[in-house]
Amino acid sequence: MRTDFGKKTFLYPMPVLIIGTYNEDGTPNAMNAAWGGIYNDNQICICVAESHKTTINLKARKAFTVSMADAKNIAACDYVGLVSGKEVPDKIKKAGLTAVKSSKVDAPYFEELKMTLECEMVSYDDKTEQLIGNIVNISADDSIITDGKIDPEKLQPVTYDSANHKYRVIGKAVADAFAVGKSIK
Repeated sequence: MRTDFGKKTFLYPMPVLIIGTYNEDGTPNAMNAAWGGIYNDNQICICVAESHKTTINLKARKAFTVSMADAKNIAACDYVGLVSGKEVPDKIKKAGLTAVKSSKVDAPYFEELKMTLECEMVSYDDKTEQLIGNIVNISADDSIITDGKIDPEKLQPVTYDSANHKYRVIGKAVADAFAVGKSIK
């Protein structure tokens, strides 16, 4: 037996992405976005409504960062999605985040968020509100590195549960990718 929910935006996991940009006066801005992911080999695609301050900034600067929301900083990550940079120009400070200028693109990342994609804007479609960016670099704080790789158990990335309106921490590893299925061959 199955239950039908109709047309909904339920997808697991749905990453919680914090987009960093600079305002026209050079102050940092951030917003929370859940509808995004890897687009192809070196690109990311995120749905960002045209009405957002972030979209104005993206179009002006052609650069942005995407940090992974994590369990430790979930209140700050939620806050930057609740308020607009148009109405609360110092929302980064109020969220308790520390903006750091990326050395790769003209956008800030946030010291508290331990993994960041640094991106150059490729395109923004006003009709579909899809932002596509080239990933120039991925940086990660050493505190989340194990054996030279990003360790999700240390990062504790958060996913958005749209069916229940909850943030959830992505769980532990259950199998080795591209290996566990070989047992069926």
